[in-house]
Amino acid sequence: MNFPVVAKEINLAESLGAQQSNASIAETAVPSYLSEVYDWAYLNPRNVALLDRTLVVDVLLFGNARRLMRAATNEIKPGQKVLMAAHVYGDFVNKLANAVGPTGHLDIIDVAPIQIAHARQKVGHLPQVSIRQADAAGPHDNDYDMVLSFFLLHEVPDGKKRSIVDALLAGVKPGGKAVFVDYGRPSRLQPIRYILDFVNERLEPFAKALWRHEISEYAGEPEAYHWRKKSFFGGVYQKVVVKKR
Repeated sequence: MNFPVVAKEINLAESLGAQQSNASIAETAVPSYLSEVYDWAYLNPRNVALLDRTLVVDVLLFGNARRLMRAATNEIKPGQKVLMAAHVYGDFVNKLANAVGPTGHLDIIDVAPIQIAHARQKVGHLPQVSIRQADAAGPHDNDYDMVLSFFLLHEVPDGKKRSIVDALLAGVKPGGKAVFVDYGRPSRLQPIRYILDFVNERLEPFAKALWRHEISEYAGEPEAYHWRKKSFFGGVYQKVVVKKR
């Protein structure tokens, strides 16, 4: 399927804005796994402009994008402080900003400057949103009502998965929760399983780990938390809600 290329160029220096100095940007280096494996999807300006569309996200998620986005935003109450652990293509950040509302706060982080630029184009004008370059592996403030990882874990190596899960859990304030939406282990009766198996071998080398491991296995102290999991689309996707015991 071909999608029209967005002709407008993004000026990264302008889009990153005055919220972040060049020195602070330099402190957060783009990880080698991202540049080596996902340059085509998240760092190449032409491809980022092409892929950053809700239609593309829905195609890649086999028509489940809106369903999974709703599953995440339904966990948010207006007025809450929410950390979004990485920019997501399409209009999801707009939905999150609407979910926290004008009395809440949405903190969006990403390790790639071009992703920060795209996020700022979408929601950078909203007073309840802050956008900054940072690594999801933290550390983070520990006063969030909710931290959210939306299709991030399948794109990072196992060691990074552990660091991200622990850092996000540590960012939740007492009574808050962490929400992970990502790939799960598909049922053998789900034909999409075999498509994903083919794709993972060629494009998503870290994704299949979520077929073998529960997200709770990446936590340093899983017993300290209550884990609630819901599967979607024959096990292809999962939502895990985590609260401290």
